[in-house]
Amino acid sequence: MQADVRQVADGTYLVHGHNTNWVILKDGDAVTLVDTGYPGDRQGLLESLAVVGSSPEAVAAVLITHAHNDHVGSAEYLRSNYGTPVYLHPAEVPHARRDFLQQATIGDVVRNAWRPGVVPWAVHVIRVGGIEHNPVTAPEPFPAEGALDLPGRPVPVHTPGHTDGHCVFHLPDAGIVISGDALATGHATSRLKGPQMLHDFFHHERTRAMASLDLIGALDGDTLLPGHGPVHRGSVRAAAEQARERAS
Repeated sequence: MQADVRQVADGTYLVHGHNTNWVILKDGDAVTLVDTGYPGDRQGLLESLAVVGSSPEAVAAVLITHAHNDHVGSAEYLRSNYGTPVYLHPAEVPHARRDFLQQATIGDVVRNAWRPGVVPWAVHVIRVGGIEHNPVTAPEPFPAEGALDLPGRPVPVHTPGHTDGHCVFHLPDAGIVISGDALATGHATSRLKGPQMLHDFFHHERTRAMASLDLIGALDGDTLLPGHGPVHRGSVRAAAEQARERAS
């Protein structure tokens, strides 16, 4: 695939892969990579780094919103080939190792096959490595509390529900929230446009996922970079409220 790189602010890029996104935060020659797409997105991931004038060797760290295969697809590749640390919330570290798996099962997909887009989405997931066994062998918890000493100075915010250790990343100086799968703006299985939650069967605990919308809405920002869908310009609080209303 060809990398679809969109600059959304100085040093901040949203990249669209195979129905999933990742974010590049650039400071000088160094970058922070937030999520890595599916395994099948690897060439696009490497291309996106080149587009912004970077390289795998310049990735200071990989930050993972949550350890589903469409977000950790190349995390182990970067860790094992370039020594890049892979950081997650402590509750998500064993999930990244695949000590357990919190994601939609084949049964969940079959029960929801009546929904528009679910069957084509499922076929696509298989094609891009979404059901491969793809652990990160040595994931690490975030090295500090508050802003991380990495390009972009991202602040992890624990937003459980989609998975136990799901995190969004706040860039307070830029007014940006990188929302992972806690708050989307589109999805291959959804006919909605704009802020929304993913279908219930994608969430490990829907009640906690709904509660995490309050945590996202409390973050000061006017730009939302989701794990799925296009960039959203406008109040992050209003986006979280809209997603809640649509999910109720």
